[in-house]
Amino acid sequence: MKTTYAFDLQGFPAGYSLWITALLGICIPFLSIAQEPPRPDVDINLFIAELFPVPPDDSEDLYEALLQLYASPLDLNTATPDDLAATFILSEEQLRSFFDYRAKAGALLSLYELQAISGFDIYTIKRLLPFVTISVKAVSLRDALKNPGQHFLMLRSGKLLEQQKGYAPLDSNSNATTRYQGPPFNGYICYRNARSGAYSFGITLEKDAGEEIWQWNARRQILGIDYTSFHAQILNRGRLKNLIIGDFQMQAGQGMITGAGFSLGKGAEVIRSVYRSTTGLKPYTSATEATFFRGIAATWSVTTRTDLTILISKTKRDATQEPDSIHSNITTSLPVTGYHRTPSEIEKHNVLGEQHVGLHLLHKIASQKGQIGLTMLHTGYDSFIQKRDLPYNRYEFSGKQNLVAGLHGDYHWQNIHFFAETAISKSGGSGAIGGFIASVGKKIDISLMARHYARNFHTFCGNPISEATRPINERGAYAGARWSPSRKWQWSTYFDYFRFPWLKYQVDKPSSGFDYFLHLLWKPSKRLNAYLLFHEKHKQVNDPAAEGNNPSLIRSIKRTAMFNMDYEIPLKCAFRTRLQYGELKNAHSKGSHGFTIVQDMTWHFSKVEISGRAAFFKTDDYDSRQYVYERDMLYAFSIPAYYNTGIRHYLMLRYTISKQLKIWLRWSQTRYSDIEKISSGLNEINGSKRSEAKVQVMYQF
Repeated sequence: MKTTYAFDLQGFPAGYSLWITALLGICIPFLSIAQEPPRPDVDINLFIAELFPVPPDDSEDLYEALLQLYASPLDLNTATPDDLAATFILSEEQLRSFFDYRAKAGALLSLYELQAISGFDIYTIKRLLPFVTISVKAVSLRDALKNPGQHFLMLRSGKLLEQQKGYAPLDSNSNATTRYQGPPFNGYICYRNARSGAYSFGITLEKDAGEEIWQWNARRQILGIDYTSFHAQILNRGRLKNLIIGDFQMQAGQGMITGAGFSLGKGAEVIRSVYRSTTGLKPYTSATEATFFRGIAATWSVTTRTDLTILISKTKRDATQEPDSIHSNITTSLPVTGYHRTPSEIEKHNVLGEQHVGLHLLHKIASQKGQIGLTMLHTGYDSFIQKRDLPYNRYEFSGKQNLVAGLHGDYHWQNIHFFAETAISKSGGSGAIGGFIASVGKKIDISLMARHYARNFHTFCGNPISEATRPINERGAYAGARWSPSRKWQWSTYFDYFRFPWLKYQVDKPSSGFDYFLHLLWKPSKRLNAYLLFHEKHKQVNDPAAEGNNPSLIRSIKRTAMFNMDYEIPLKCAFRTRLQYGELKNAHSKGSHGFTIVQDMTWHFSKVEISGRAAFFKTDDYDSRQYVYERDMLYAFSIPAYYNTGIRHYLMLRYTISKQLKIWLRWSQTRYSDIEKISSGLNEINGSKRSEAKVQVMYQF
């Protein structure tokens, strides 16, 4: 039985707290030489749900970023401020306290020492533990390989229990002339062998339902199964800080040029959301079949405070191509769904060659005060890129080559963290983002950020904060504030204004909008917490009543209100209740309204964990659909849309057969009371229910 040490210094006089903190810093390492707090399994769906009660459009990207952080936890003795900031857990005040403690006390000997750091409460430490570790001394690569921190093989599969139209025989009375080419189950295989700070090796294989089991086209990088990913990485070998061969991603500055992973949009975390951490090169382990590099990349220490990163990538991408009289063919779009089930989807599979050559030079200012960096990325395609000749595409990228370069930096001054990045692309279009995060005492945090992305700014691997899905044709300003008057209460809010100087898809004039967010959190005890949330967004859209030659805009308003309550008895059970309401309306409609009521339950036994949900939902139509996170298997993500009228329930079991072997079983079903067919096209189900069964097996070596 492991012993858990928990100390609460609040309530002691200032002098006593100082002495107790010093005493803990001396004694805790000796108390825990033979013991460390067990690294807990993390429900990343729940973690993201706390950051984003209203799910963002890029939930899957955020999930994969946090999953990688969980798979390769940070070594607290070598982590930089950007590394820890990328967890989105610590405030600016807590980050400063941690690095002050490490500078004065030296390397941490135990994770229990976190309790001795000013501003670190038990709730914060509990959230941080799954993502951090401690290495007391450096180890050779040979020793690391003998004692990996993570070494597992995982297999997962699932299928819909009802038949979709895409798997039914062709009907002579139907206009449809195609069907899915593969079986109706999905498959996922992942092997990972890694030790934080030393090395990582991994292989990921994946096929979606409807895709063929076996495919081979080496020219298109299709090697046996629909999607194959591989990486091999070594870290901290003298001046060579990082070397990756295979699939990888890169995060530098505010994501203006290379912004894959660790991107946080607007959500309940109203302060840290404006800042992107420079986390550098990371292995790519996701099954998302786009937005990654494939090749080789390395980071060298040029000096003790200056690092140089060079990357070379050559990969294939899905593309929609058409014949052209000037060029042999042109590419009109770059699909990112990853589906290759029908002949038309297979025709687009990995037909476009994409090459990247990049450079990143980073210089760190002394005493962890900040850093400044230079980033350059050249991109080339083996087909001419030309989007369809429509007014809103006038300033989109056209050609086969692109170059984007920029500068980024950040600086800590007392309780204020300043940051900025600017870049320019080959077209002459520029992008810029800048702002600051500040702690006003121990109870108030604020953030301010402004952004500008020109209508002809072209960055293919960038992902800075923006209202649109890409950083182009946008100007905006964001302000956030968080007030924590006591340990039990926290109030958060933000306001964001955005403007699009040029046309957009289905918006035929320059437009603007704004959104604001209110969040009240109550934590009366370690077991119970509840929050209230309200979010409203105003955007301009085309007026459907306007004449075709005289476009005009009307304002669309989307509102979401939510109440959520969690109660947990540690290691025994947990309950979550959620009431959620949403509406979408404009000047010419009564609006679309919807709500859902959700009850989640989880029970823990010695070897078995059982979790389930019962939900009722009612919406006027798909426009007022409700998104609610669901608990899923480790390394799996679920966030379905609830729409029309019906109930949804699921039941999941995790059984620990032995220390090495775990198995998950999951069954979910949605029943509708007001429709006779679900979905459309080849996804259509003839009936009023949709059921899914999944199984996952994980063997830890």
